Amino acid sequence: MLPTTRPTTTAGTAVLLGGLLVAALAGCAGPADQDRPRARNTEAAAPAKPVRAATPPALPGMPPVLDPKDIYAADRPGRLAPAVRNFPPRVYVPNTSSNTVSVIDPKTYKVIETIPVGNQPQHVVPSWDMKTLWVNNDLGDSLTAIDPATGRTGRTVEVSDPYNLYFTPNGKYAVVMASMDRELVFRDPRTMDRVKTVPVTCAGVNHADFSADGRYFIVSCEFSGELLKVDTERMKVVGQRKLPRAGAMPQDVKLSPDGKTFYIADMMAHGMWVLDGEKFTAPKLLPTGKGCHGLYVSRDSREMYISNRGEGSVSVFDFARNRLTKKWHLPDGGSPDMGGVSADGKVLWLSGRYDAEVYAIDTGSGKQLARIPVGGGPHGLAVYPQPGRYSLGHTGIFR
Repeated sequence: MLPTTRPTTTAGTAVLLGGLLVAALAGCAGPADQDRPRARNTEAAAPAKPVRAATPPALPGMPPVLDPKDIYAADRPGRLAPAVRNFPPRVYVPNTSSNTVSVIDPKTYKVIETIPVGNQPQHVVPSWDMKTLWVNNDLGDSLTAIDPATGRTGRTVEVSDPYNLYFTPNGKYAVVMASMDRELVFRDPRTMDRVKTVPVTCAGVNHADFSADGRYFIVSCEFSGELLKVDTERMKVVGQRKLPRAGAMPQDVKLSPDGKTFYIADMMAHGMWVLDGEKFTAPKLLPTGKGCHGLYVSRDSREMYISNRGEGSVSVFDFARNRLTKKWHLPDGGSPDMGGVSADGKVLWLSGRYDAEVYAIDTGSGKQLARIPVGGGPHGLAVYPQPGRYSLGHTGIFR
């Protein structure tokens, strides 16, 4: 993320330690009971039934998980939902310094259109129903709609500080990451009318991902080096944790296919944090490369591509082996930032944040396929359409 000129307010960092421990004690006698005479029981006691912890239900209204072992099971190559099946394949690149969106034809690797939008567009975000692309005009305090069927812009909606945008898994709310306003703002996902504002005490809320059951989501706070845990249904921060490294700057957040682990890229720690979201205990750092920034799961859910913006490389993480297996270096360097994987899973698209270009990388070999000039400061590009049943937002998190 690039610093903006929006004025900020000073707020202290608070640590929210929430939680209620309930201990159910049955059939345990205290000292007074031990001294009291007891009636003799002539009947054999029935064996106690084992008590199993109930599995928390999924977020109400959320589509059922297709495969509990793989939350990305709906994202297989070419598995396009009916709503997006006829959309032309395009790569939409928001240029923060040029106030435009460059539209790339992925077949020719050429920019075919440049769309004027609002001030400092940061990300292009697919809506929950996947029918609209929202351009986040951060300093323009607005969202601009693009129809992915035609490539034409639609309405522009006034929204304060929309650095990034997410959608709850049940499609009930849009969640604006208002970074400089220090707020999480829950909105109607169609009208973008404000529903509830959640002030936060950390600085630079920007990226997130949801738990497998949709009950909570983890948010990165870039400028204060913190993580938040937010209850989705109650729209409430229920946990806050400082990352265990001075100067940490967390970025993208991604949940593992088995739904057990969150990974958080950190551009100053030069790696990704590995977090148990349920326990929300101190995460561990896995070094990947200088300027670790974006996280993208492969179409077969076996690997994750990690952009290292500070060294012009992409690290590849193997989920089953729980380790890094490859590193691809861009020819002539570069600044790979945010992006996504093509619908067939064969190409990783990343913006070159400081080089006014976009990279197309073969996911089989790591070879650079194209280096495409675009506007100034390209950031959260969206590869569209993509497989999946619904969108959780950002540049495309589909389940």
